[in-house]
Amino acid sequence: MPSIATNRRVGRAELLDFVRPRHHGVLLTFRRDGWPQSSLVTMGVSADDHVVVSTYPERAKVHNLRRDPRASIVVMSDDFGGAWVQIDGAAEVVDLPDALDGLVDYFRVISGEHPDWDEYRAAMQRQGKSLIRISVDRWGPIATGGFPARLVDGDG
Repeated sequence: MPSIATNRRVGRAELLDFVRPRHHGVLLTFRRDGWPQSSLVTMGVSADDHVVVSTYPERAKVHNLRRDPRASIVVMSDDFGGAWVQIDGAAEVVDLPDALDGLVDYFRVISGEHPDWDEYRAAMQRQGKSLIRISVDRWGPIATGGFPARLVDGDG
């Protein structure tokens, strides 16, 4: 039997519970001309409930966010056919040295404990990493793809 598309509205706590174990996303920022720019990213939810993305300061998404802090991120399940949600919010770019503790938190929420935190911190400094922090200001329903119910139920 074909699957039916779903859209489930959730509150903030349920949204964050849904997002925390998922780490694949598409980050949308706005180019100078107003058109969207999308980036495939690895993301997590920080201890203070921001969506966090590690990046480099010269990336287009960083330039876009420094000019216009509006961001949307589509958080996807590992299975392409799995559930997903879009989150919208204001983003801030945090550069080194201020980004270091946030980058540690970013690693922890995605991969757990690092075997050598001093080595990780040194690598982040050597690479000149930045951290994007997106506030969870609004979100759509948790959705799945599929057919409209009327086609599966035989009404169409």
